[in-house]
Amino acid sequence: MSFSDSLFLACQHLAPHQMVSRLAGSLAGCRMTGVKNTLIGRFLRRYDVDMREAQIEDPLAYESFNDFFTRALKPDARPLDATPGAVLCPADGSVSQAGRIVGGRIFQAKNHHFDLLDLLGGDAERAAPFTDGSFATIYLSPRDYHRVHMPVSGVLREMVYVPGRLYSVNPLTARSVPGLFARNERVVCIFDTPAHGPMALVLVGAMIVASVQTVWAGRIAPHRPDLVVTRYQGAQAAQLAQGAEMGRFLLGSTVVALFGRDRVDWTDLAEPGGAVRMGQALGRARA
Repeated sequence: MSFSDSLFLACQHLAPHQMVSRLAGSLAGCRMTGVKNTLIGRFLRRYDVDMREAQIEDPLAYESFNDFFTRALKPDARPLDATPGAVLCPADGSVSQAGRIVGGRIFQAKNHHFDLLDLLGGDAERAAPFTDGSFATIYLSPRDYHRVHMPVSGVLREMVYVPGRLYSVNPLTARSVPGLFARNERVVCIFDTPAHGPMALVLVGAMIVASVQTVWAGRIAPHRPDLVVTRYQGAQAAQLAQGAEMGRFLLGSTVVALFGRDRVDWTDLAEPGGAVRMGQALGRARA
């Protein structure tokens, strides 16, 4: 490991995560023209963002950096794979890992696993349907499209806010911080699906992620000390079609998708390190 990598990791352990993230959130939400234009301009130069895909192509037309960062794409920018049984990739990014959940343990990186039970907030009943199931972890880099969509159609059953740390979730920290995704702050969304059984989408927070939004609850209050469980029934339960937006990150992070045992086989796109786009067939439903 290089000196710069070691220094970065040391700073991750020592940094006041919540304070840094709150400050970043305040700047990202600022609507003062000079502030937001400076932030957007520097971001564009640093990450070479292609604005031709955006519904609003002029980056300075957005009212805040957050609005720019979570920009909507043109309707034809992410076609959905129409193959029967396709399980769509929920977000743009790269595949961190994908495979089987073995004995309630999920592979993070070489020499590192994390517990399914911990990831989902410590409730054994919530975790049980996914034991020995399938998982896919998608890392969203800063330049990626930052809205998260439904891999398959589903009905929302439960949302759980799980407090935690706010380590960066880039590949370096994934290789170096044990239990990373089960340690960071996260929002767990449990859906019932017609053909795939229970599905969980876990939106994992990270350093300088201002907050997470869902389409049914809006902005989830960030950096709270207590676990919060919200259950949905009847008319309260959001019904979302395959490919529909379900949430977004105000600054980037990671999505973990979970399915039950013998429900999904991952395609070749799910190879670790591979670049993926929302709407591609990341998996196939098992007969």
